[in-house]
Amino acid sequence: METILLYALALLLAVLLSGLAYRSILSPAVLFLVVGFACGAGGFGIIQLDPNSPAVRILADLALFSILFTDGMRVNLAELVASWRPPGRALLLGLPLTLLGTALAGHAIAGLSWIEALLVGAVLSPTDPVFAAAIVGREEIPSRLRRLLNVESGLNDGLALPLVLYFLALLDSGNAHLASLGWEVLWGIILGGAIPFIALRLSRRSVFGVHKSHRVLGTFAIGMLIFALCGLTHGNSYLAAFTAGIVLVALRPAIRKSFHPFGEPLTELLKLAALLVFGAVISPRIFENITGAEWMFALIALFVIRPVAIGISLLGSSLPLREILVAGWFGPKGFASVIYGIFVLESHIPNARHLAHLIAIVVIGSMIAHSSTDVLIAQWFRRREGGR
Repeated sequence: METILLYALALLLAVLLSGLAYRSILSPAVLFLVVGFACGAGGFGIIQLDPNSPAVRILADLALFSILFTDGMRVNLAELVASWRPPGRALLLGLPLTLLGTALAGHAIAGLSWIEALLVGAVLSPTDPVFAAAIVGREEIPSRLRRLLNVESGLNDGLALPLVLYFLALLDSGNAHLASLGWEVLWGIILGGAIPFIALRLSRRSVFGVHKSHRVLGTFAIGMLIFALCGLTHGNSYLAAFTAGIVLVALRPAIRKSFHPFGEPLTELLKLAALLVFGAVISPRIFENITGAEWMFALIALFVIRPVAIGISLLGSSLPLREILVAGWFGPKGFASVIYGIFVLESHIPNARHLAHLIAIVVIGSMIAHSSTDVLIAQWFRRREGGR
């Protein structure tokens, strides 16, 4: 009950400060992370959570399922086809380069094994659509840059997930369970495509009549049905969620608009709860155990690898230099990396806690750095446009 009370108080404070946060460096995500740190086992000890407890796992599962479901709905296939080049470059070249660059730094600087380094690279390669929304939602930012960041942040969580699962399986059991992992992924994608298709076909039957007041509940029911079926049949619920979001909007585009007022706040509530839990289970004592080399790795992962990878991927594109620079800088690590970090922490792989702590350092640094610069970037564009 103490955890619920703290969550409610932090949520109320975030709402009261939301107007100021939009105009300043304040961030609700950082607020919940700090509350978790302060009240967890390493702080005042109010929140007592075991990272391996079922409650933590269920929250992580629901939160990631929700974000991938809504991320899938953000995918506008027609828009993506019409203007695929910059987002396509960022996803198909920038994302792998970020992963490999992070892995190389993790191996060479932080002393991780190659598989551990690749796992950390996969966890840290996605960008967060909520932090990206701080830029995407500002009219001062050119539309092509907003489109690039919006599409990239909406898709890279789902693209990085299979690699996270693959490297975790390699570290956990070598090649023994890779075949079953492949089946889980494939079956999850099948369920994610089939259930929405069947449900939407049924809704068109004359025997049924879906009132407009219940359309949102229908979309929610599809999501919950997929989540439950994946759990019962051992399909990968995360890729099922991502696939389902894409299929739903591709078959019925109006779903994106109708579900948004319900789905976005629900996803945000789950995300903030997961951030509070992450802060509580990752003790502030992690800072005592991070070596100088690992701090160097975190700085390079934050300030060097993403800008260089995106810069390379966008060379020769139609974007001007300052937009490439902003796209390279604004690659915030956020919620997906937090949940993937919880997966690492919950796993039985050797060195799991140390890897999770290393991931946490980069995510925390990113939350602070990127949530502190979105307003400054918007002002920079406003001044540049005003000077013309």
